[in-house]
Amino acid sequence: MSEVIHRFKEGMVVSCQALEEEPLFGSENMAAMAMAAEAGGAAGIRANTPQDIAMIKRKCSLPVIGLYKHTYAGSPVYITPTINEVRAVVEAGADLVAVDATKRARPDGITFDELYRAIRKNFPAVPIVADVSTFDEGAAAMELGCDLISTTMSGYTPYSTQAAGPDIELVAQLAKLKRVPVIAEGRIWTAEECLACFDAGAYAVVVGTAITRPQEITKRFVGAISQYIQSRKN
Repeated sequence: MSEVIHRFKEGMVVSCQALEEEPLFGSENMAAMAMAAEAGGAAGIRANTPQDIAMIKRKCSLPVIGLYKHTYAGSPVYITPTINEVRAVVEAGADLVAVDATKRARPDGITFDELYRAIRKNFPAVPIVADVSTFDEGAAAMELGCDLISTTMSGYTPYSTQAAGPDIELVAQLAKLKRVPVIAEGRIWTAEECLACFDAGAYAVVVGTAITRPQEITKRFVGAISQYIQSRKN
């Protein structure tokens, strides 16, 4: 196991991402989020786009899981879908690269196995994080040789478990294989949910929206208040 992966052990990775239409979009903002996460004790950062990755690496000393969201016509896969996005992420300074490892159709008809081999050939020293949505996808990524498995895509493919909270069962199933460290990611909102993921065998936990998307945090508070006021009227 590489030293950079060991740094994630029993820690929390903060996902610092903002899309173009969101209020905090911009590399300076994401770097500030990463610095705040580091000050709070985070073990690592997950970041999108070469620009954000490069800025975060300049401002923050934590290891960065890099990805590059890019949409191609005819494919639902958008998390670092081709070797071109992988190259951009690595050249930006990411310590690890996260790639969609689901069974869905990929751009240009390539398979995940083919992309994996291309990454190993071109960037042999860079650990690969496989973002999966099901047990079968996770087990296949382990068999292929991926360095970390993340439950990122559970609930985001039509055939995976659809739930309001984290897919703790998937974390447990993959962790029981005891082959590759498993990262819990997706819809984690509370410290209690983090602990439940660790109880299930997670090597590390990724938290994003609950920390770095204030518009969504605000919506949860506003929604709870609205329900409370409505219940008092009834």
